[in-house]
Amino acid sequence: MAGILSYFLPKDKVFYSLFEQASDNLEAIAKKLVQVVQEPDFNKRAAYISEMQDIEHQNDNVTHHIFIELGKNFITPFDREDIHSLASALDDIADYIYASGKKINFYQIDPISDQGIQKTAEAILEAVTAVKEAVMELRNLKNTQKIIECVIKINSIENNADNIFDMSIEKLFNSDVDAKELIKRRELYQVMEIATDKCEDAGNVIESIVVKYA
Repeated sequence: MAGILSYFLPKDKVFYSLFEQASDNLEAIAKKLVQVVQEPDFNKRAAYISEMQDIEHQNDNVTHHIFIELGKNFITPFDREDIHSLASALDDIADYIYASGKKINFYQIDPISDQGIQKTAEAILEAVTAVKEAVMELRNLKNTQKIIECVIKINSIENNADNIFDMSIEKLFNSDVDAKELIKRRELYQVMEIATDKCEDAGNVIESIVVKYA
């Protein structure tokens, strides 16, 4: 049914719907990550991570659909390069959020006792929420001020995530954890911080679109 409906939609509008689907997926997977880091039970975390994997796969399908539509000779709402860049950026966000959740159980890390993990997961959700708000405004580009405010918020959250990362690394190296645990936690911190970087990348693409077309 969705395929039939998309056939009758004006093709320049299909991209908006697909980007909105992607942003919905990002919000869902980011919320799952917060559940993961707040869950002390390994098996319950595993169930959440499995749900994250399903969402990540759904988002892969949305991204693939965007690229298929882009390859057709239809009118696009803005530059093809911007559509490709935004789709890639949104896909990267989902990938790194899922990777963060997966590494927690793969490395058998206890996220409950780690404030850096807790705070970064919250920052990821905040950044993703701002990305979604900006994406939802692309359909008409009438409220450009709100989009710019979202982009500024994303940048601020990313800067905060950088600070959390630095403090977490400092605390980690000052702790008495063994070398294996140090390496595992450092890698997790890095992957989570990259997720916020990818949110900033998406915000930059959206800002570029606003500058060109608003």
